[in-house]
Amino acid sequence: MNWSWFHKLGSPPYFDQRARTWAPWLELIALALVAYGLLGGLWLAPPDYQQGEVYRIIYVHVPAAWLSLALYTAMAVASVVVVVWRMKLAESALVCLAPVGASFTALALATGMIWGKPTWGAYWVWDARLTSELVLLFLYLGVIALNNAMPDARRGARAAALLAIVGWVNVPIVHYSVEWWNSLHQTASIMRMGRPALDASMLWPLLAMALGLSFFSAGNVLRRMRAENLRRNARQRWTREQVEGAGV
Repeated sequence: MNWSWFHKLGSPPYFDQRARTWAPWLELIALALVAYGLLGGLWLAPPDYQQGEVYRIIYVHVPAAWLSLALYTAMAVASVVVVVWRMKLAESALVCLAPVGASFTALALATGMIWGKPTWGAYWVWDARLTSELVLLFLYLGVIALNNAMPDARRGARAAALLAIVGWVNVPIVHYSVEWWNSLHQTASIMRMGRPALDASMLWPLLAMALGLSFFSAGNVLRRMRAENLRRNARQRWTREQVEGAGV
């Protein structure tokens, strides 16, 4: 297998060129998908026969919860690359994925609490899913804090990478918590064997929101990585040309 593309993508100047091109397109696609998802989910989809209008929070909650796990997994993969191959670009990815993932985890918790009040009668219960998702937020914050605690950027990234790798064990716990323990949280209604429980008029806007927020996350991470990449290579000639020419 030819891995030349992988090594080329690891080059800071090459990545900077690609990120500058890809990020706006990802964000444009995200805008279109999120607009469709919000329109379809908040206005066009019918009320749920059991929960009524309150179910509509899933159009934010479910994609946020899914991204909290997906972004942590991506962060863990970048961390493995940091520890094994010590690639500078992987360090930038680790550093930039953490705040985006933490934001979506906090959003998933907040929307879950808003949904829980009319559904369970309380904003918070020490449910297996909620508790493990809270632990995930603490892991994100721990990675951010550990990276910022060290004056040397590379040492900070490696220390944060070790925590991210160890903490990944919580990802399957969050995902399977509703199956492993007696949980108030409802089980999966989309990714399951057989036909999804949601009607198509509800399902397609939800999938559009999930995909749209995924594209938004990718574009946001690329922009953050580009800024981090330029900061870490501030003394390089290509960096000075970028700043003096097109700007950042």
